[in-house]
Amino acid sequence: MIDWLRLAESLITSPWLYGVLIAVSLLDSFLPLIPSEPVVIVAGVYAATDHTNIVLVIAATTLGAFLGDLVPYLAGRLLGARILKRLPPGSRRRAAHDWFARELDRRGGFILVTTRFIPVGRYLATLSTGLVGYPLRHYLLFTALATSSWSAYTALTGYLGGVMFRENTLLGIAVGVGLAFVVTGVIEAVRHVRGRRAAAPAPAGD
Repeated sequence: MIDWLRLAESLITSPWLYGVLIAVSLLDSFLPLIPSEPVVIVAGVYAATDHTNIVLVIAATTLGAFLGDLVPYLAGRLLGARILKRLPPGSRRRAAHDWFARELDRRGGFILVTTRFIPVGRYLATLSTGLVGYPLRHYLLFTALATSSWSAYTALTGYLGGVMFRENTLLGIAVGVGLAFVVTGVIEAVRHVRGRRAAAPAPAGD
């Protein structure tokens, strides 16, 4: 199995690093075991010492993530009609399918952008979006926004760690990874609270 982090570190001063960033962010869009965030954070840390170009780091990561998010979506579109036939009207699974389709119509942009920052959530959201037949033009727009914001956040988190600890690269990497975990945890907590509030029954009228 490829050690993506070690490979990236060995290519820090090489243009091939940006190819690695494209590949790792693409594969991580549908293969959960590929560690894209640490690799991008490391590239961001080294940008603080001018070993990498932060703009190219963000651009390469965005391109890879965008192309990668198309894979589960297209797979869902191909399987959607076949799966829908197996969901009889009135069943719980059909109700869940229809509910998610309605939620996407109401706030598809919010769902795609926020789940991009949640490792497991991103896989489920992109595949499910394809399964329910979410319009491609809307998916491309919101996925471009989601992947660019995720890439900028991840790379700049590493860059911030590198700036704060310019003389200690390992500490800068550790701080960058720590910041990424904290922000991701906050996003997940906010999403959980919003979900509970949305599911809470409305108070009875007088």
